[in-house]
Amino acid sequence: MKALIESIVTPLVDHPEDIAISKTEEDTKIVYHLTVHNDDVGKVIGKNGRIAKAIRTVVYAAKKDGEKRIYLDIM
Repeated sequence: MKALIESIVTPLVDHPEDIAISKTEEDTKIVYHLTVHNDDVGKVIGKNGRIAKAIRTVVYAAKKDGEKRIYLDIM
């Protein structure tokens, strides 16, 4: 899943070397924390959050049946 998130976000940002993805796993969910350079936050979130919503939709759709619920947190 980290590779999927990175492959989606990399073309959007000017500083791809500053992309960091961490994973926190709990009983019922898995949370991925995406951190990008301060100049790139607006590009990843998009106007009215449209790009962030699209990224989350793709990530949620990639979940396999039977897996825990997946969340994407963009910082």
